[in-house]
Amino acid sequence: MAPDIGRRLRRGATSGAVVAAAVAALAASQAPEAIQPTTDSAGGDRAVGTGEGTPPSGEGSATGDSPYYTELPPLNTPPKQPGVPGTGTGPLVVTGPAEAGIPATVLSAYKRAEQSVRSTAPGCNLPWQLLAGIGKVESGQASGGRVDANGTTFRPILGPALNGVGFANISDTDDGAYDGDRVHDRAVGPMQFIPSTWATWGQDANGDGKKDPNNIYDAAQAAGLYLCANDRNLALKADLDRAILSYNRSTEYLNTVLSWFEYYKRGTHQVPDGTGVLPVDRSDNRRPGGLPATTPTSSVPVSPSPTSPAPKPGSQDPKPGTPGTTKPPTVPTEPTPVPKPPVTSPADKVAALAVAGNRQLTTITDSDFTGVPRAAALDASGKPVAGVNVRFEIVGATDTRFAGGKTVVTATTTSSGIASSPALRAGEKAGTFTIRATVVGRTLGAAEFAVSVTERQADTLVRVGEDPLSAATGTAFAQELQVKATDKGALAPGVLVTAEIVASKTDPKPATEGPTFKDASRTATFTIGTNGTFTLEKGGLLAGDKAGDYLLKLTAPGGGTLFVELKVTGSDSTPDPDPTPEPSEPGTPEASPSPSASPSPSSSPSPSATAPTASPSATVSKA
Repeated sequence: MAPDIGRRLRRGATSGAVVAAAVAALAASQAPEAIQPTTDSAGGDRAVGTGEGTPPSGEGSATGDSPYYTELPPLNTPPKQPGVPGTGTGPLVVTGPAEAGIPATVLSAYKRAEQSVRSTAPGCNLPWQLLAGIGKVESGQASGGRVDANGTTFRPILGPALNGVGFANISDTDDGAYDGDRVHDRAVGPMQFIPSTWATWGQDANGDGKKDPNNIYDAAQAAGLYLCANDRNLALKADLDRAILSYNRSTEYLNTVLSWFEYYKRGTHQVPDGTGVLPVDRSDNRRPGGLPATTPTSSVPVSPSPTSPAPKPGSQDPKPGTPGTTKPPTVPTEPTPVPKPPVTSPADKVAALAVAGNRQLTTITDSDFTGVPRAAALDASGKPVAGVNVRFEIVGATDTRFAGGKTVVTATTTSSGIASSPALRAGEKAGTFTIRATVVGRTLGAAEFAVSVTERQADTLVRVGEDPLSAATGTAFAQELQVKATDKGALAPGVLVTAEIVASKTDPKPATEGPTFKDASRTATFTIGTNGTFTLEKGGLLAGDKAGDYLLKLTAPGGGTLFVELKVTGSDSTPDPDPTPEPSEPGTPEASPSPSASPSPSSSPSPSATAPTASPSATVSKA
C-alpha cells in the first residue's frame, strides 16, 4: 500500500497548493485557456483549430500535444440493468476488473490532489477520477504504478522529442534539466508536462523539497491546479471540455479522457504498485511510419472506436497486401513493460532530517563536550532511513573542532536512522556558534544545533609563599611569585588570569610609571596549570626607574582577585671623594688641614649614607 506521508507533509503539500494557486492567478495571461474548443476535426487525432497539414505548435497545452495512449475502457463493465440481453450481463472477463484497478500510490496521489485543490479552489469541483483519466491516457497510471515509496517513478517517463515531425515543434526550454534533451523539449512524468509548463505549474506535494514532474504526488497536484485555471467549474460540461483540451488540443484526446473519466466514476479498486495494466496503443503508432495524416482520409469525421484499435479507413479500398491495409506492429517506447529494479540511494528516500539529540551543547574552554550532535533521517512516512550520509559542519567564529581538528565531518545513519558526529572539543575561545547537519547530495532543510563555550572560572586566587617582592630602580625583581586558583574549593586548571600593575586598590587604574613586565607592558595574561597554579619566574618583573609602592592586581573569570605589593627603592648613595674645607672665621688663625680630614683608603661610607630597606608583604583578597 502507499505510505501514509503524515500530517506534517500533508500540511506542506497544502501550503504548496496555496502558493501554486497564487502563481496561477499571476500567470493567467499564459494559461492554456487561450485555445478554445471548436467543432472542427471532430474525428481525427489532430489539434483542434489547426490547418490542414500543419503540425500543432504545442503552445498553450500542458503536454505540447505529445502522443498519448488511445486504448478505451472495456465494454463489459457492470451493467446498470442486469439481465437485459446484449448489455454485458453475466460473469466479467479478467480485463474488466484489471482495467478498473489503479495502483495504490497513484490512487493516493489523485485523491490527495483532489483534497488539496478543493481546499484552495473549491469552486473548481475537481474530481480525482478526472486526474485518473488523464493519468491513464498519458502514462498508463505511471507505467502501471512503477513508483517508489515516495511516489517517484523508477525511471523517467519521457515523450518523444517535440521536433515538429508529427508533433509540436518546441525548442529546448530547460537545458535538458527535466527531459535530458538540450535541443527539443519532451513531455515528462506520469502526467506528461512539458518543461516550460512545469516551470509555471510544478508542485512539491510530498514535501521532499523538490518539484519533480516524475513524482506522482507532485505531478497530480500540478495537473489539478492546471485544470482549474481561469476559474473553471469542472462540474459544467463546457468548462470540463475546455480543461481537458487545454491539456492536449485533440478532440480524440478529449473523447478518450472522458471515456476513462466516466469509467472510473462507475467504480475502481486499488491494486499493488507495479501491477497496473500497461496500455500499448499510442496515438503516434497508429499510422504507417508513425506520422500523422497530413490530409483528411475521409469526408466523414471518424470517432474513436469502442472496440480494439483498427486501421483507419482510407479514401478508397486498398488492395490486399498493399500498405495501409493492416495496422503496423506496435512498438511501445514508454513505459517499459518490465522495468529493471530501481537503483536509488538511501539519501533519495529521505523526506526530512531532524534533530535526534543534544540540540543544545555547552562546555568550558579547552575541554571535551559530554555529548555530540545526533540527527535522524526520516522517509515520507516518518520511518528511519539507514545508510544515509549526513554532513556535520561547524559554522561560526570558534576554535572548537571535531576529532582530528576538523570543522566538517560526515557520518552514516544506523539502522535506527541516527547519525552522530565524532567527538567535539572546545578550544580556548569562548562564545556561541552553530553545528549544521545536512543530507549529502540533497537540498533538504538542515538540522541545527546551538553550541556555547564558556570561560573556565576561579572564585579564589591566593599567593603561595610570603616572600616580599622588592627591587631597586633599574633592576629586575629577584623573587618568584606563585599563585593558586580554586573554584568552589576545587582546583581550577586552565583558567586565564589577567595581571595588571596598578597604583592603588581603591582606584585600580593601570599605572603609568614604575614596574613593568619583561615586554615593557603593564598588563599580561597567564594560564593556570594542571596543578591549579601558575608561577611568575624570577626576573619576570622589571622595577622601572621610579621608586615607590605599587600593586600587582590579578583577576580571573568567576570573581577571583588578588593584590600583591611591589616595592621599588632608589639606588644606593656614595660620599664625595674630595671634600672642600670650610673657610675659617675672620680673626682666627688659618686652620691647617688635619691629617684626619683626608679620607683613608680603607674608610667606608657611613651607615647613615645608606637608604633604609622596607619589607613588603602580599595581601590576599577574595571577590
